[in-house]
Amino acid sequence: MNYFLLRRCVFQCCSILLMLTCMTRFSQAQFIIAHRGASNDAPENTLAAFRLAWTQGADGIEGDYYLSRDGHVVCIHDDTTKRTAGIDLKVAESTLEDLRKLDVGRWKDRQFAGERIPTLQEVVDTVPLGKRIVIELKTGPEIVAPMQEVLQASSLKPSQVLVISFDENTIAESKRLRPDIQAHWLTGYKPKDDVGPWTPTVEQIAETVRRIGADGVGSQARRSVLSGEFIRSLNMGGVKEFHVWTVDDATDARYYQSLGAVGITTNLPGVIRAELNQKFP
Repeated sequence: MNYFLLRRCVFQCCSILLMLTCMTRFSQAQFIIAHRGASNDAPENTLAAFRLAWTQGADGIEGDYYLSRDGHVVCIHDDTTKRTAGIDLKVAESTLEDLRKLDVGRWKDRQFAGERIPTLQEVVDTVPLGKRIVIELKTGPEIVAPMQEVLQASSLKPSQVLVISFDENTIAESKRLRPDIQAHWLTGYKPKDDVGPWTPTVEQIAETVRRIGADGVGSQARRSVLSGEFIRSLNMGGVKEFHVWTVDDATDARYYQSLGAVGITTNLPGVIRAELNQKFP
């Protein structure tokens, strides 16, 4: 009798240890994604920022993309160049040649003077073997085919690419053209009223993800919304993975790590990488 009780206890202990090991591996599986590159230290969405992100240990880089008037996919966050170049040109109404004349580095620091608006191809060329690129498409679905042409001509594997967008039709088109490349629909959160719940709801997010064929959701990092219950409800609704943006606080990063976020987007990839690599009791 004692022998069987002992064997049962050993079996239960082994099962618990195996479960804890799996949980630990999962919790450490987050990708640290450099938001617009290492944008705290270098001008956002420039080759300088992306290259710095790799030296800081980022698993991937995230950038924003528009179409120029002559059909080039260019990396810039705003639909005009005023904030980062000081000259107000609409990206969609400008040629690549027009855009390349602008200095988008000096505003951050004089040491970055001469940085130009890069093309998607140039950003792709910085991605090391085994690393990832997150491509945020800032327009409608018309940008998807030109983006896919660039990716098709590159040496990147589908597993190295994640496409993200707030535009539902853009994500749907990306999945239609390249179902083998992952895509996340992006969402933030707003209160329904002064004291009411947040919108979109779990049900609305899940319905959108299913309808457009997305692989997951890119969520604003709002702890008042993202709880364990919220994530479990998303999973039950068919949303199997999520990433969060933008997380620059180590405590917040560990919180989202504990929830199982597949990616954590940050302006401080070196800091967050170091913090998440630390062991805590």
